[in-house]
Amino acid sequence: MRTRLLATASLITGLGSLLCSPAAMADAGNWLVRLRALQVSPNDDSGSVSSIPGSGVGVGSDTTPELDFTYFITRNLGVEAILGSSQNNINGKGSIVGLNKIAEVRTLPPTVTLQYHFQPDASIRPYAGLGINYTRFYDEKASSSLEGALGPTDVELSSSWGLSGQLGVDIAVNRNWFVNFDLKYIQMNTTATLNSSGTVRKVNVDINPWFIGAGVGRRF
Repeated sequence: MRTRLLATASLITGLGSLLCSPAAMADAGNWLVRLRALQVSPNDDSGSVSSIPGSGVGVGSDTTPELDFTYFITRNLGVEAILGSSQNNINGKGSIVGLNKIAEVRTLPPTVTLQYHFQPDASIRPYAGLGINYTRFYDEKASSSLEGALGPTDVELSSSWGLSGQLGVDIAVNRNWFVNFDLKYIQMNTTATLNSSGTVRKVNVDINPWFIGAGVGRRF
């Protein structure tokens, strides 16, 4: 009986070592690949649309998939790059709130982040990061309500550079797989140009979105 108990204890100890330490271990040269569902929530503010007193714009939220890659320089330091795109509505505010959606745009916001992983040998591995973001806006389209008010309109948004901050955690499932929760804040601003048959109007917009993500990942 005692022999069986000792054998069972040894088996449990071995399984614990297999599921906890190796599952969490990250060494220099390792890669983490994550697939997340991402909620993009702008914390926006804007000036007035030129020549339209009391006007303003707001940016709508979006949910989109995101793929990211982290490469470990050391056991604690990693560099993350994200790949994803969102589609956001631009809505009228103030004196043009009645137009509702005035345009839509797609964003491509590649971000490179230097991360510090606090407990690389644990099953629960929190991390924090600071990075830099470049956002390209593309496929801009004026809405029918905007064109009904101003006539045919071309919309263009300037690209943005900004800093980013990140907090997250990886939670081990087994030796290589884990679940992930991640929060990013990105400085993002643009100037939107509305060209209505030669009449040009501009508006400056601070978008500054929160990126709230949850997903799964694998260590390689």
